[in-house]
Amino acid sequence: MKTYIKIFSILVLLFSLASCSEDLVELAQKGVLKGRVVKKGTNEPIANAKIFTTPSTQTVFSDKDGMFEIKDIPAGNYSVKAELTGYVANFQAVNIQNDNQVITLVFEMDDDESLNSPPSAPQLLSPIDNATNQPLSVMLSWNATDPDTTDSLTYKLTVKNNINTDVIQINDLKVKNYTLTNLQFGVSYFWQVAVSDDIHPDVLSPVFKFTTITTPANRYHYTRKQNGNFVIMSSDELGNNFQLTNSSSNSWRPRKNNNAGLIAFLRTDAGGSHIFTVNPDGTNLLKVTQIPVAGFNHDELDFSWNTSGSALIYSNFDKLYKINKDGTGQQLLYTTADGSLISEVDWSYDNSKIAVKTNNFSGYNTKIFIIDMLGNVIQNVFAAPTGATGGLNFSIDGQKLLYTHDVSGYQDSNYRQLDSHIFIYNLVNNTSYDMTLESDKPVGTNDLDPRFSPNNSQIIFMNTSNDNISQRNVVVVDLNNLMIDLNRAVLFNNAEMPDYE
Repeated sequence: MKTYIKIFSILVLLFSLASCSEDLVELAQKGVLKGRVVKKGTNEPIANAKIFTTPSTQTVFSDKDGMFEIKDIPAGNYSVKAELTGYVANFQAVNIQNDNQVITLVFEMDDDESLNSPPSAPQLLSPIDNATNQPLSVMLSWNATDPDTTDSLTYKLTVKNNINTDVIQINDLKVKNYTLTNLQFGVSYFWQVAVSDDIHPDVLSPVFKFTTITTPANRYHYTRKQNGNFVIMSSDELGNNFQLTNSSSNSWRPRKNNNAGLIAFLRTDAGGSHIFTVNPDGTNLLKVTQIPVAGFNHDELDFSWNTSGSALIYSNFDKLYKINKDGTGQQLLYTTADGSLISEVDWSYDNSKIAVKTNNFSGYNTKIFIIDMLGNVIQNVFAAPTGATGGLNFSIDGQKLLYTHDVSGYQDSNYRQLDSHIFIYNLVNNTSYDMTLESDKPVGTNDLDPRFSPNNSQIIFMNTSNDNISQRNVVVVDLNNLMIDLNRAVLFNNAEMPDYE
């Protein structure tokens, strides 16, 4: 009996020892948790983030590269948390099952927007609300602040007007100003600025209004080369000007009609030269002609209004057409008898006669004559087998006619002129007067494109070197009774093809 008791005691002891050994083995199961903390969206490392587990083991902090490591974590289920002021805390669940098991985590942390304040509403600085007489180029400026000085602010500008539904919207502005250009005369503009910190919804400014200056009643128009094209400039007598047409189109030979309230000009369109009209502020562009204005050289072509501004006349090779200002009523007025080309025309103030200049396909063998409205030639003015001729313009009373002629008689394939003079032809007594001889024209220059002033007291024209590459200037001379000592004055620099109405 004692023997059995001893054997049973030994078995119990062995079982107990075995159980204790198994518990020690289970307690020895420990793993490693490592990983990185980064900013969501950019993967920038986040340093000093606090990393700890629940149930609690160790607490560590991420290093400058966002890395962290927790060692000797007993086997089991844990919730691992990463937290740092300014970021939304992040949780991840892990399960450690095996001894020396390594689990890698990546915590992507979002900014804690609940701790961030929105920017202030933008304060519009200039122009002030309801400002008037603003130029056609206006700098808008504003200010906005953000309590969180590390936030980067961007702005969105929205501009509307009171004449159409066009909207100007400029996004992602980093500065607190923007210059609006190519505004229209006499238009009210409404502008508003939105600011964003990329965290909160956009914050809007109030809406401000400003109005541009009214269209000036400019009497001078001329052309200027810009980006390889002619553009038309509108100016007053003091040289205050604005650009009427865009440099993306080739536009030249402006002709204003005060009764029509329009400025007509030639423009390259669909491979040809056509008459267009615009308002004095450059709005309401209208193509008038379907049959193009054509001749030997499109830069030398000219057309004319009637006095009332209801119709225009222009040439197409050997034909002269009349057309209404709205593009209707096309009518053939005249065809040259010898097939010569019509390059320039001018309609008298009383609408009773038309001055016509013809030439051959090279621009030479020129003739100037007067026809009536039935196409009958009623007066011959000038003819020259050599040298370039042009620049037709009636005086207000219809008794005089301006024209130019290269007195050198030079001719070449480039239509170069060496010594072009301005002549005044008296249609009453059939006499011609060389105005250039009485003025101080610089040697080696040409006088071209003359126009009488509206009261016949002046002549404006273009003067330039005969080298064909020098600057062109619009010049004015005052006419006196004796037509002597005609002193010149430069009216506009870098200008040609003048018009004075």
